[in-house]
Amino acid sequence: MSYYISKTIQASFDDAIEKVTADLKEEGFGILTEIDVKETLKKKLDVDFKKYKILGACNPGFAHQALQHEDKIGTMLPCNVIVEEHEDGSVEVSAVNPIASMQAVSNEKLSDIAGEVRDRLEKVIQAL
Repeated sequence: MSYYISKTIQASFDDAIEKVTADLKEEGFGILTEIDVKETLKKKLDVDFKKYKILGACNPGFAHQALQHEDKIGTMLPCNVIVEEHEDGSVEVSAVNPIASMQAVSNEKLSDIAGEVRDRLEKVIQAL
């Protein structure tokens, strides 16, 4: 089982960020954090890196359910979605597979929640 869901799309980097953010919203996710890896690496290490953003997506209803079953699950929240531009100009959008990450947690009550979150994230990625 892969730890991520991914798709390469024909769009500009900025358009991909806008589209995936809107599609996540349609599935009940908000963006809590946005990390510009390219900018951060340049600022902190003075290295050049490709366009790469990490979007911390959260569906409050599912987060609440998961926290009720496992109070330390917050260490695995929010669900990260990345947008990266490759050397050839293509843009890839990837999301964490919550089922793969939940395998590290010994709590069967989380599997249904993880499955629903995965299905919604996969729907977003496939719709791009």
